[in-house]
Amino acid sequence: MRMKLFAGVACAALLVPGVAYGQSTGSIDFENEGDVVVRGTRNTDVGGFESPDTTKAKAVLTQEFISRTAPGQSINDTINQLPGVSFQNNDPFGSAGGTLSIRGFDSTRISQTFDGVPLNDSGNYAIYSNQQLDPELIEQVNVNLGTTDVDSPTAGATGSTVNYRTMVPTEQFGIKAVGSRGDFDFFRTFGMLNTGAIGPWGTRILVSASQARNDVVFNNIGKIRKQQYNARIWQALGDNGDFISVSGHYNVNRNNFQGSLPLRRDLVQRSVTGTAPNQTVSETNPRLVGSGSANRFPVGDEAAYYEIARCQTNQASGPGAQTANSCGSTFDERYNPSNTGNFRGAARITLADGLVFTIDPSYQFVKANGGGTVVAQEGFRDVNPAGGTANCATTPNGAQVSCQIGYIAGTPYFGRDLNGDGDLLDTVRVLAPSQTGTRRVVVISGVRWDVNDFHTLRLNYTYDRARHRQTGELGLLQANGIPFDVFPINDPLKDATGAVLQKRDRKSLAILHKVSTEYRGEYFDEKLVVNAGLAASFMTRNLLNFCATSSAAGFIECFGTNTAGLTAWLANNPTQTITGANNTPVTFASQGPQRRILKYDKILPNIGLTFKLTPQFQLFGNYSKGLQVPGTDNLYNSFFFAPNMEQANPRPETTDNFDAGFRFRGSNIQAQISGWYTDYKDRLASSYDPDLDRTIYRNLGRVKKWGVDGSISYQPVRQLNVYGFGSYLKSEIQDDVQVGRLANGTPIFAPTAGKREGGQPIFTLGGGAQANLGFIELGFNAKRTGPRYVYDTNEPVRQALTVNGAVQTFEIFPAKVPAYTLVDANMRVGLAWAGLGNKTYFQFNLLNVFDKLYVGGFQSNLNQGPTYNTTTGAISNYGNPPNAQLGYPRTFIGSLIVGF
Repeated sequence: MRMKLFAGVACAALLVPGVAYGQSTGSIDFENEGDVVVRGTRNTDVGGFESPDTTKAKAVLTQEFISRTAPGQSINDTINQLPGVSFQNNDPFGSAGGTLSIRGFDSTRISQTFDGVPLNDSGNYAIYSNQQLDPELIEQVNVNLGTTDVDSPTAGATGSTVNYRTMVPTEQFGIKAVGSRGDFDFFRTFGMLNTGAIGPWGTRILVSASQARNDVVFNNIGKIRKQQYNARIWQALGDNGDFISVSGHYNVNRNNFQGSLPLRRDLVQRSVTGTAPNQTVSETNPRLVGSGSANRFPVGDEAAYYEIARCQTNQASGPGAQTANSCGSTFDERYNPSNTGNFRGAARITLADGLVFTIDPSYQFVKANGGGTVVAQEGFRDVNPAGGTANCATTPNGAQVSCQIGYIAGTPYFGRDLNGDGDLLDTVRVLAPSQTGTRRVVVISGVRWDVNDFHTLRLNYTYDRARHRQTGELGLLQANGIPFDVFPINDPLKDATGAVLQKRDRKSLAILHKVSTEYRGEYFDEKLVVNAGLAASFMTRNLLNFCATSSAAGFIECFGTNTAGLTAWLANNPTQTITGANNTPVTFASQGPQRRILKYDKILPNIGLTFKLTPQFQLFGNYSKGLQVPGTDNLYNSFFFAPNMEQANPRPETTDNFDAGFRFRGSNIQAQISGWYTDYKDRLASSYDPDLDRTIYRNLGRVKKWGVDGSISYQPVRQLNVYGFGSYLKSEIQDDVQVGRLANGTPIFAPTAGKREGGQPIFTLGGGAQANLGFIELGFNAKRTGPRYVYDTNEPVRQALTVNGAVQTFEIFPAKVPAYTLVDANMRVGLAWAGLGNKTYFQFNLLNVFDKLYVGGFQSNLNQGPTYNTTTGAISNYGNPPNAQLGYPRTFIGSLIVGF
């Protein structure tokens, strides 16, 4: 269960009028208009939550708020207590990932930054919530609910932004140590040292380190391990707010996948027995809770836990054909390791009176993978479609020219003995994850000019260059199915030619140039404030695929440095022929290794205003245009098509975002309510292409979204804070989506027109309270997340069986995932009475207090992938149900925090 602190939980947070609401140094400076902020003065928050005085719908949480969450918790879980935000955590501790959406936009359409450094994957825009900064170091997090900052270093955010800032090293020497123990063998330690101001220039330095480990919550075999190291050097340049800062961050995760189960609740397996016309549906073996395709989701009060039997791989036992077994292949035995880090700089330099330069350079590196195993062949593969593997099996050493080695048709063929039994007749299970290595340079720079006391201009330049290397090396498994090395790239398996065999092999450059300008003006005695920005975004995707692409779904044939194998495959598969409109064949050349360069340029306006009706009561409104250019994974899928074909050039998706609302900012109460509307064009997804009679990555058309967000924070007395929030979301897909065609050419449509997008809660509602009773502080927060549709068609999950020639359909999960309510509680027991000071205390967190069983995050799809009768259009079968994460059970964590 997530341990977030309801907004309204904290007392005396560190928010001030000039607090850092923006993501970059330039955004912060522009919003502060050069004010020098004295922390601890003029607090404008109420209970640790603030609705800032901006033209955007925005919310800010502080370190005091964050510190009451479970130690080590992901910041993405913390913001789940904000209106419009929905996050499903994969475990109680923040180390196993999760599913984030804001106003119905999934995480790939949300920009997340860390001191201005973009955290979204440069290829597919994914956010990895288990790789976030230790929460003890986050000074504050601010969320733009519906728009980005004008200098945002992203070409993927059609929706919202999440920005968090590292704390500045303190002027005084200080040490903080945290030790935590909890359920599921959770153990975490954190240490931080602040040097205070040292040396002749008053330099300040912060260093920290943490480690965490726990057992996987849902099964008996998974483990999660995490380490993190951080440092920051801060140097003030005079007393006018100028500074220079250098920071470093390194994070190591080693975790098993876990808790992803088929979204079905039928208790028994159904099958057809007998022969027509006397067939019947029999209900035989029970379906058990588990992650396998034949398993199901828990029902009622059933335990959300399942056992994974330990196993042994098939070992070489002498000459003769030996077949690999399934040991090491289950979802829960897979690993998702990552090594990530960055170096960050920041500077604010006054060039002249009213003229300020800011810059945020950074360098990031990523080494990560995810995926399972594959059954490898010791022998050869016939790449001639008219041949077959039997031809190669009977040809000694693959002497036949079309018998080749490589990663072909989804299977690796090594042409050599893998298990040491002296023959090439065996199959061997090997580790086969998708490896990613990223090197990324980002520079965000700008100049602010104060024209006078009421008008300010800002000119910005943002540069983002990411080198994205995606490979798929293979590695051996131990006898118990566990990899020798979770990173096969460290010592990859090679084929008989000495080439590294891999399931994918591509290199990408994502290069963004963004020039932007912004104006802020104050009118009518500062009652009216106008912000207007304009960004010109120039995005280039330079894509180099070293493999041949053999299907519109992105299947590829990889041969590495084995050029003979690639030449043979292209010679035997010179063209691709698919059925087009009106059953007309479409033929084009097979696409071998090649480079493609795609460019996307867009002008993105951003304009907003606030108007103070009274000193406390104001109106605000904002309009912005969002952009997401196609990601690398999906663009590589389109390599199946010739470069000049429309299907090889999907358009970027765009949004027009509108916000308007009222805000009240008093000394003991803050409230905000806003209505919003988003017009979402050219939504990108995998879908059927009627011109090519197959599913490809393409633009699906238009979606309209609108809703209402509201929050209130109230402090009736200094010892008590209460908070509440709520959101309502409505989305409407504008058209039915074509998913197939009958034999006579009549189109088949999925019934999506007028339906809600899947995966997003219809509403959220929550709140909490925090009471300071002296040396004991007590708090709770609660949130109800509304139902979520499984599919865009808003249809239930089904199973179909053909009985005596007629199709019988069984509903195995409702159309909507049920709403659920989570309650967390926290308590602090101070130790100042023992002479240890007010920075030393015990903290206790109880997550999911009522042990609620609920459906966590899942990936929504268009529909269940039904199979249609091409004559009648009737559905004869359905695809497998989607998988969804289990919500974690009640979890207790106790911590000792020592500070001085």
